[in-house]
Amino acid sequence: MPKTWTRLATDGFTLDQLPGVAKELLKQGADFTTWLFYGEMGSGKTTLIKYLVKELGLNTLVTSPTFSIVNEYREPGKDAVYHFDLFRLKNDVEALDIGFDEYLTSGNVCLIEWPEKVESLLPATFFEVKIQHLNTISREIYFRRQDGKETNRIRSIG
Repeated sequence: MPKTWTRLATDGFTLDQLPGVAKELLKQGADFTTWLFYGEMGSGKTTLIKYLVKELGLNTLVTSPTFSIVNEYREPGKDAVYHFDLFRLKNDVEALDIGFDEYLTSGNVCLIEWPEKVESLLPATFFEVKIQHLNTISREIYFRRQDGKETNRIRSIG
């Protein structure tokens, strides 16, 4: 990982440790409404998002928005959380057609899988999470904050 990324732990995480991982990530990314998730297909992005949504206080069914592109999780008296899976998008116009820019400026938390599909539409400030396979049951999780003050924003995730 590039030096600008922070690793959550040195020995990786398993599924039963994800509630604690979600709590720690929410603590680290508390100032951000836009969250970007990077990882190979099947790395656990949606699974981690399920735990994040639960830690945000929503007891709703979280599913991958692979075909719908965006899922809205909402409960009475709580702010909505928007979950995007942009894997199928071909270009920025398709994102704009679903109102992507309006979701980002809503003030609600936006959890975005495959953000590299819409780089030019992303805001200047966001929280990034990178998931890497260690083996079939364990993952390494990295994060970094982009506060919009960078002079040369790095977009390549290595």
